[in-house]
Amino acid sequence: MSTIRIAQAQINPILGDFEYNKKKILKYIEIAREKDADIVIFPELSLCGCPPEDLLLKPGFLETSRKFLDEISKKVSGIVAIIGYPDTDGKNVYDALAVIQEGNIKGKYYKIELQDFEERRYFKEGKEPFSLKLKEALIVPSIGKDIWIEGNVLEDFARKIRADIVLNLSSSPFHIKKFQVRIKVAQRFAKRSEVFLVYTNLVGGQDELVFDGGSFIVSPDGNIIACAKRFSEQLLVTDIKVKEEKSLEETYIAESLSPLEEVYNALVIGTRDYVNKNGFEKVLIGLSGGIDSSVVAAIAVDALGRENVIGVTMPSRFTSSETLNDAERLAKNLGIRLIKLPIEPIYETYLKILEKVFDTSEHTVAHENLQARIRGNLLMAISNRFGYLVLTTGNKSETAVGYCTLYGDTAGGFAPIKDVPKTMVYELARYINSIWAKEIIPESVIKRDPTAELRPNQKDEDTLPPYPVLDRIIHEYVEENKEVEEIIEEGFEPDVVKDVIRMIKRSEYKRRQSPPGIKITAKSFGKDWRFPITNRYMK
Repeated sequence: MSTIRIAQAQINPILGDFEYNKKKILKYIEIAREKDADIVIFPELSLCGCPPEDLLLKPGFLETSRKFLDEISKKVSGIVAIIGYPDTDGKNVYDALAVIQEGNIKGKYYKIELQDFEERRYFKEGKEPFSLKLKEALIVPSIGKDIWIEGNVLEDFARKIRADIVLNLSSSPFHIKKFQVRIKVAQRFAKRSEVFLVYTNLVGGQDELVFDGGSFIVSPDGNIIACAKRFSEQLLVTDIKVKEEKSLEETYIAESLSPLEEVYNALVIGTRDYVNKNGFEKVLIGLSGGIDSSVVAAIAVDALGRENVIGVTMPSRFTSSETLNDAERLAKNLGIRLIKLPIEPIYETYLKILEKVFDTSEHTVAHENLQARIRGNLLMAISNRFGYLVLTTGNKSETAVGYCTLYGDTAGGFAPIKDVPKTMVYELARYINSIWAKEIIPESVIKRDPTAELRPNQKDEDTLPPYPVLDRIIHEYVEENKEVEEIIEEGFEPDVVKDVIRMIKRSEYKRRQSPPGIKITAKSFGKDWRFPITNRYMK
């Protein structure tokens, strides 16, 4: 049987920038042709970027998509190109792919298995699989979840016609260990259908989502015969023969990434793409000397370069010399500019004005939130003046229970560690020091008891359970959807569980007003979490 040389174009498009995406697609088509590939495959919806969401409700968006597909088609010769894009028949919208050869669209396929109500909001499911013959190989194209459902229409079709290869165009977002899940799904499909499964995934950040790439090919016996890099663009070229396979030169067998390495890569690429794709050049971070702001600053430097990261330390009467020194040390270690803006004069002025309303001599939560809001105002003033993007530093644990000040430390444009539990923030700090091979985040920051420093001798555990306990309860309730009694049965103190869940419910209004952040867990406080603010269900 003839050898089929397959090129998988794992690209990072920009949502809605059709001209940019067209140039990138044509560039990869040309590279694939230069490598004598017979066919080049692009990810799901790669022509427009993913996910397009309500842009799909605009007829002009769909018309533009088709216009650029036609422009690309006219320039395809000497190779077959398969491109994911949104299509419409004038009545319905489809998650589609086009098979392009010698300047013409030879065929279309519409995704059959729409994965949830989010996709069904926009797309109509396809009905008919189809095949194409290339040299001696019978090939069946598919999209996303089409290969996840055992015994569905597409799988039955591939088995009935005795297909040799199934192509899967995907835009599968990252969360911890998702890559391993994809591999297992693909292996099961390839074995059941007795085909080579060619899985091509998107890469890059889009708002809260990160697409981690890791495109691969699985043989009929379930072996991975080629795999692209994770978290970066790549053209993966592989030779396939039925019952015989070999990887072409320069194919890359994916390194085994630990969950912590996966998360760090996702945070870096997610931050980089959010900043760059939205037209910012520099970011601004409030550096408290604590663990969260230290980790965010290190991520930003890795993502954007030290020259594009600016720290601002804003000490008050409650700021210890240790944390102030640590903020300065961190900035020096990272090589970033540090601005020092003491907030005490502003704080005193606020208290003096508020004396007309309440007794300001007694320290209350209002005093604490006032400091945070002063800091937020200063950061936003600098942002407005110079066009810098403010990165907030709140983590998932704080976001869950509302241990943050609305319009204060939540003020900003992007929250890199919004979905990272506090316990993992500490792990990331040590990981960052290990990859830099020196102490970037001071050891004193890592060992210090966490504190917001908004009142004398304040510690987070004054009002919260220890973070290892808190994070486990949050995981069980948010990610595992367990109810109060189920969590208590796992050995947690009943009052602690009830208090945590009460805080989670009470803080929904804050989360609705917080900036977007990168999804790294199976269920983040963003697109994954849709709980009502007004809600008396307490289980």
